[in-house]
Parts: sequence; C-alpha cells; structure tokens
Amino acid sequence: MRGVLTGFWVIAAVIAAGYALGRSGRLGEGGRETLTRLAFHVATPALLFTTLAGADLGVLLSAKLLVTAGSVVAVGAVYGVVAAARGWGVGPGTIGALCSGYVNAGNLGIPIAVYVLGDASLVAPVLLFQQIVATPVALTILDLRRSGRTKGGLVRQVLTPLRNPVAIGSLSGVAVAALGVRVPGPVMDPLTLVGNMSVPAVLLAFGISLRGSALPARGPEAGQVLLSAGLKALGQPLIAWLLAACVFGLRGHDLLAVVVTSALPAAQNLYTYAVQYRVAERLARESVLLSTVLSVPVLVGVAAALG
Repeated sequence: MRGVLTGFWVIAAVIAAGYALGRSGRLGEGGRETLTRLAFHVATPALLFTTLAGADLGVLLSAKLLVTAGSVVAVGAVYGVVAAARGWGVGPGTIGALCSGYVNAGNLGIPIAVYVLGDASLVAPVLLFQQIVATPVALTILDLRRSGRTKGGLVRQVLTPLRNPVAIGSLSGVAVAALGVRVPGPVMDPLTLVGNMSVPAVLLAFGISLRGSALPARGPEAGQVLLSAGLKALGQPLIAWLLAACVFGLRGHDLLAVVVTSALPAAQNLYTYAVQYRVAERLARESVLLSTVLSVPVLVGVAAALG
C-alpha cells in the first residue's frame, strides 16, 4: 500500500507543478511543445541509452518477459482489431494500442517495485521489452505513416528506425550491453545528466496539457479512451495473471511481480509521442490520465490478494 501511494504521489506532484506552470503562463505558449521536443529528441534517448547500456539482457530469456510480452501484445491486438473495424486510422490506432499495454515502468514502476515487491530490478523485463521492441516498432509505424504522405523509397522506409532518436537511443544501448563494452565515465556522465531531465520534462509537459482540458472520455474520442484505459487497467493485469499462473506456472512472489508490473498505468511519455507525431494527442492525454486513476485501486487489490 505504501509503495503504491508513494509512487503515485511523486508523479501527481510533478504533474501538478506542470499544471501550475501552464496556468501561470511562465513558459509561454510554446512551453509544452519545447519540453516535449526536449524529452523526445534529447533527454529520453540519453536515458534509454544509459539504462540499457548497463542492463542484464539475460532477463529477456525469462518467463516473466514472456508473460509481459504476451500481455502487451494481447491487449494491443484487441485494440488494433477494434480500431480497424471502427475505422479509427493507423495513427490513432497505434497510439491507442500503446496506451492499452505500454506501462509506466520507469518513474512509477521503479518506486512501486521497491516498496511493494522489494526489488527494483523486477521491472526490468517489461522495461527492456518496451524499450527494445514495443517502442521502435510503434514509432516506426508512426514514422512510416508520416513519411507516407511524402514520397520515399524502399530504402528510406527500411532505415526509418535509424532516424528516430528514441529508437536510436534504445538500440545503441542494447548494442553496448550485448558487446559488453564499458562506456567511459566522461562519456556516460553527461548522458546520465541529460537523461535525468527526461521524466520531469515529460511529466511537466503532461501537466501543462491539462490546463483547460475537460474530464476524460467526454469528447469525440470517448470510445477510444474508454477502450484503451479499460484494457490497460483491467485487461492487461488479468491476461498477465492467466499467462503467469496457468501457462508458465508462476507462483508466489514471481506471480505478484508480473501482475503488479502489468497493472501499472499507461506511461506519460506516450503523450510525448502523440504530440511529436501530431496524432491522437487528446486520446493519449485522456487515456493516460484515466488509466492512472483506475490503476490505483487495481494495484492495491493485486497487492492485497497476491502479496
């Protein structure tokens, strides 16, 4: 209980600071966009590189990773099928699928893992899967969607992930970890310093975006918001529990770990991606906000039932 409330308090406080900045206008009309670009092009790639460069890639072979991947793919597929059937479009469908299964493993997952699970490393499987697989694939789809409006050859499309700063940061970090290269301190320290701006910048930009916003699921995207938030808050932890308990036979603390991490809300940096690609911004903002609210009782219930 303490870990859940502590993690949410940290996020809420920074978002509230962003909302206050938005209300005051101290950052000007372009403050939110500047923070978003800073996070997307500079801070987040640096954070992903420094995180993955020292990661233990052995967790990718664990049953926990397979449970995580299975739950992410399952809820994303459900959202994608509904989006295709309703004609919501590739861009909104991609953002909605991300909001359905991309968990806040960093700034919320780590404190909750420490206080609820007793080990911050237990969020590593979902963190690595999202950074190595989910993010590059989703951003490549969004890049191809955007470049599809302009003419580009096959080579340009194949090389799309190598032009995306977030994907470059992730893949570079994985390459360093896989090769066992130790990055010198004079190189790693500045990257770490810059990467530390990522989470605050994302949360502040998200808070600024809430200024003047209506309650979630009240606009034309209400169906998309409710579907993605419902899949995230309820569908994903349920699927993770079924896979972990019935397919992989996980019990006790291992079962608790995968269900708790799957029950985390959608990550705020999904709003950053939506703003960067100028697609489904309201869907991303409202889905993240609603899934965050819904995840509080779900996480408390999971911790009580399985802890």
